[in-house]
Amino acid sequence: MTTNNLPQGEASCPAENILKQLSGKWKPQIYRLALDGPLRFNSLLRQLQGSNKQSVATALKEMEEADILVKTVVQEKPLHIEYTLSERGLAMVSVFKSMEGFLN
Repeated sequence: MTTNNLPQGEASCPAENILKQLSGKWKPQIYRLALDGPLRFNSLLRQLQGSNKQSVATALKEMEEADILVKTVVQEKPLHIEYTLSERGLAMVSVFKSMEGFLN
């Protein structure tokens, strides 16, 4: 029997860690949409059929905490918030493109 010496909650594999951070009902779709540019909350709600405010807000917050998305308050009229991919989120693109090669 082997023992796991990792701290509670840490994945033993970097790929597993990335996949855990993007797991959830709306996170993969939000990530895909963020590849096209800045996202607004209400726009996301319209694009994610069957979503609700609470689940999307939770997904956005978790993705921001994982440094996948950056939340920016835009000081234009009307005042609004945009979510964009962080440097870390953009770096994940190459990982997914590599994984895509295994599927084809």
